Formats: sequence, structure tokens, C-alpha cells
Amino acid sequence: MVLRLGSTQTLAWASSYYLPALLAAPLAAELGIAVTQVFGAFTLALVISALVGPAAGRAIDRHGGRAVLLVTNLLFATGLAALGLAQAGWQVWAAWCLIGVAMGSGLYDAAFATLVRLYPVSARNAITGITLIAGFASTVGWPLTQWGLDTLGWRGTCLGWAALHLVLGLPLHSALPRGRVEATPAVQSVAVPGTAPAAPAPSHATAGRGVAMVLAAVFAIAWFTSTAMAAHLPLLLQAQGLSTSAALGVAMLVGPAQVAGRLLEFGLLRRAHPLLSSRFATAGHPIGVLLLALGGPVGAWLFAVMHGMGNGILTIAKGTLPLVVFGAAGYGERQGWLMAPARVSQAFAPVLFGLAMAHWGGHALWLTAGLGLLALALLQGLALHMARRAVAPPATTPRPGAPA
Repeated sequence: MVLRLGSTQTLAWASSYYLPALLAAPLAAELGIAVTQVFGAFTLALVISALVGPAAGRAIDRHGGRAVLLVTNLLFATGLAALGLAQAGWQVWAAWCLIGVAMGSGLYDAAFATLVRLYPVSARNAITGITLIAGFASTVGWPLTQWGLDTLGWRGTCLGWAALHLVLGLPLHSALPRGRVEATPAVQSVAVPGTAPAAPAPSHATAGRGVAMVLAAVFAIAWFTSTAMAAHLPLLLQAQGLSTSAALGVAMLVGPAQVAGRLLEFGLLRRAHPLLSSRFATAGHPIGVLLLALGGPVGAWLFAVMHGMGNGILTIAKGTLPLVVFGAAGYGERQGWLMAPARVSQAFAPVLFGLAMAHWGGHALWLTAGLGLLALALLQGLALHMARRAVAPPATTPRPGAPA
């Protein structure tokens, strides 16, 4: 299951999120439109994915991930084919709108919801395994896209990615089980390996909207920072005094550091509560910024490691932490709502952080460091709240006439 979904997630990310970086320039040149239009269409696709997420998650909760992910392959294939056949700017925007629907129903959140429905108690390790495989989506996707551009042109590249969704994605998703593999216990609990049995996971109503808002804010901050760094890190490091080649070398270290962080979560941190690993990961970026400020060129390498490892662990935490806090019931729809602000912040992060760099230069990193500290404070407050609730005596039925 991990190999199957990890492979389809690699395909989905490589043919959508990582596509514009190489495709935008040749596409814009042939159609006679600005490159910013292509990235604007991609931003719209991310916003659409945020709107689609809750409905896609609700469909997975009700019908399972197999049907939803099969439809997603068809959406990806249609959108990519439309992009490859586009003759005008408006057709590029329309194609990315369709790809945005596919992204909202076919990336990590959909895969995580599929796993939770199949394995409502033991999905954590499978979620980690999927992120380990799909963490190489850029490593696989960018060389394949560049090879396609060199040999087939940008149109052939889009059509090639569309074909892969039909000949690879569809068969892999069609082999998914139709129903639950693991029975849901009468009282849902999520055990943490290596610890005492976990207490029953609270329902959404018990955990409260406040907790959901905290998690949504933390994920929005994390995805704003990761996307801003992905878009601007080489130039940002040059603003810190690094040469062009050194900045590129440091930026290339982020990807392997993300995989290292996921391996750390799969190994050592798998025995810890996801809330602990989330706090550890959230602290990574602010600590990295501090090391960069103090250490100069050496600090830049340490910054890349800390930022990358934290980002890699948070990718897992966005799937496992809501599972532990809220339980498996309604996971897909809830995940869609929790991640909607993150997808919107992700869509506008390159533009907003670019404006910050225009005003503050390399000091713009202190903005993301401050946001990281805010996210860490929110998680610490959530940890204290959950600890108090765990030791609180059970509620008693109030006397007639007494205030509830």
C-alpha cells in the first residue's frame, strides 16, 4: 500500500506542483504571454485546491479513496492534456483550474485520508512511508520534465505526464481495497508505539473548534514558510552574502534534509507523540535562521539542514497530528478544512515574501522566523491544553436548574 500510494503521489506532485518551474518559460514564449501569467494560473490552481479539499475528503470518508483517486487521475490527465494543447492564455488558465481540482483531491491529504479510512488505528507509519517516497517527487520530476522539454517540447511533456496518469496512476489506484482493511474499534484510540496504550481519541466536538483553529494556523504558517523558501531561497542566501554557486549548493541541501527529517520521524520520533515531533519540527526554521545570522557561510548550511528537516517532519505531522487529536472519524473532510488555509497561504507565499525581500532584503528571514516561533507557541499551548484535559476529572451531570 505504501509503495502504491507513494508512487502515485510522486507522479501527482511531479506533474503539478513541480511542473511550472521548468515549463513556464517555454510555454509563455510560444504563446506570447508573460511568465507571470503562467504562475498566476498556478496560484489560482492552489486556491482552487483549497476550496476542493473538504469536499474531496468528505467523499473519501463516505466512499473510500479508491474511487476519488481514480477520478483524480482522469482530472490530472485531462488538465495536463488541455495545457499541452493550449493555444491562448485563457486556455492555460482553464487548464490550471482543472489541474487545481485534481490537486485538491489527489495530493497528500487525499492519500492520508485514504489510509486512515483503510487503517483507522495504525495509519501513522504508512503516512510516514508515503512521504518518504514522494519526498523525491522533485528529484524525479524535474529531470523527467527537463528531458521531455529537450526531446518532446513543452506540449509533448504535458501530454506525456497526462499519459502517465492513465497508464500508471489508474492501474495503481484501481488496485486499492474498496473497503476498510482494519476494523474500527468501538472506542477509537490511536496508540503511540513504545508507550502505554493511548487514551481514547476525542471526537471533533470534544476537541473543540479552538483546537482545529490552532492546527489550521500552524499548518498555514508552516506551508507559507516552506513555499516562500522554495521560491526565494537562492536569492535570499545571496542577499546574506553567499556567492551564486554557494547559494545554489545550500539550497539543494534542503531536499535531502527533508528526507532525513522523515527518516528521523520514522525511526526515533515514531515513539513520540506527534505533538512532540511537531514542536521539534516547528522550531527548526527559527533555529536555522539564528544559526545563519551567527555563523555566516557555515551557518547557511546549518540553516538548510534545520529548515529542511523541520519541513520534512511537518509534512508527516499534518497527517498524523489531526488523527491523534480528533480520531479517525470524519478524518478526510476535517483534513480538507484544516489544510485549506495552508493551501491559500502557500498560493500567495511567493508574492508576499518577495515583497518582504524587496523591502528588507536578507532580513526578511526574521519574518518567517517570527512566524515559526508563533507556531511553536501555539503548539505549546495546545500541548498544555491537552495535558490539562487528560488529568481533569470526568464531568458530572449538573443539578436541575444549575448552570451547564
